[in-house]
Amino acid sequence: MSETTKLAEDSKTVHLVSQEGESFDVPVAVATMSVLVKTMIDEDHDDEEAQEIPLPNVKSSILAKVIEYAQHYIAEPMHEIEKPLKSANMKEVVQKWYATFVAVDQDVLFELILAANYMDIKPLLDLTCATVASWIKGKNAEEIRKHFNIVDDFTPEEEAQVREENKWVEEA
Repeated sequence: MSETTKLAEDSKTVHLVSQEGESFDVPVAVATMSVLVKTMIDEDHDDEEAQEIPLPNVKSSILAKVIEYAQHYIAEPMHEIEKPLKSANMKEVVQKWYATFVAVDQDVLFELILAANYMDIKPLLDLTCATVASWIKGKNAEEIRKHFNIVDDFTPEEEAQVREENKWVEEA
C-alpha cells in the first residue's frame, strides 16, 4: 500500500447513526473496532461521501462513549484483563484511563455492555463485564442483591433448598 493510499484510508470516515438518528462522523480506523460496523462498511462505496451505518440499538449518549473508548484504545491499547480478577479495584486491573472510563452509573455501564455486545467490540465488552465482576467480587449474596437492587423473593425454605443443592459453590 502506498503512502498516499494509506493517508487516504486514515482520513476516510463513516457516519455512525444512533437510535435517536444522531450522526457521528468517525474515522474508519476507529469505527472498525466494531466487528458489526466493519462488516457493514461497503468497500465499493463512493469515497466522496461518508457511508451511513445505522446502529438502532445504541443510544446517542452511549454511542458517544463507545467512540471515546475506541479512539483512546487506538492511541493506548488496554492491557489484557487477568482472569480471575486480581482486585475489586479496577485501577489495579487496567490502566487509569480505562478504570476512570467505567466509573459510571450502573445503568450507563449496562448500556455500554449492551452496546459492546451488539457492536461486537470485545475489549470494551471485557472491560465493562470485568467492572461488573469487580462490583461482585468479595461480596455475599445479600450484599450483591442490595448493590443491584435485586428482590429476594425466595421463602426461607426455598433458599435453604437452593443453598443445599449448591453447597459446592460456597466450598470452592
